[in-house]
Amino acid sequence: MIEIHRDIEQGTEEWLRVRAGIPTASQFGELIDRGQGKTRRTYMLKLAGEILTGEPMPGFSNQHTRRGHEQEDEARETYGFIREVDVEQVGFIRNGDKGGSPDGLVGIDGGCEVKTKLPHLHLEVLLAEEVPAEHMPQIDGLIWVAEREWWDFISYCRGLPPFIKRVYRDEKRIRKISRAIDQFNQELADIVEKVRRGSEPMHAPDTIPAQEPDLDTIF
Repeated sequence: MIEIHRDIEQGTEEWLRVRAGIPTASQFGELIDRGQGKTRRTYMLKLAGEILTGEPMPGFSNQHTRRGHEQEDEARETYGFIREVDVEQVGFIRNGDKGGSPDGLVGIDGGCEVKTKLPHLHLEVLLAEEVPAEHMPQIDGLIWVAEREWWDFISYCRGLPPFIKRVYRDEKRIRKISRAIDQFNQELADIVEKVRRGSEPMHAPDTIPAQEPDLDTIF
């Protein structure tokens, strides 16, 4: 069942809590064709920690992510103007044991994903005229999670023309993601169950105090 959290702002404590313990679309790329990769394993253990403790992992922020957030509203407004659409901002979408944080929903069938980039990276996208492969699992994942038919990818850099390309729902790619998420969630559940089964406190062996020598046996 799909749940759309419209009144939650992304990046807040409330947002961290509604997404805790489930794989989200921004990480789907790490869960496809990665086997037992270190990044996949680390992500799984972080989610297991959220489930077991009831506390979400803190968000990550650096200079580039802050810059991206600052330009995201500008990019969304530019996209809405060019495409002549209204973009609805929502905090989080949960659909069963998976979720995603879209940059916007468009009408009843679509959505959009904004990537603000440094000039040289944005120029690469403009010249290639394609959605970078590393972003496709997230976009396909959002289409799947939000139960939509298309998603517009937006690459944006202030001072340069934006790049906008529509990605349509592809059931073959979605099935691939679905299988990967099912496998991931099963392994995640196994870890949580194993820890809960063995949750008795662990104690180190007691230290036996050294015995005082018996003087009668020495002399």
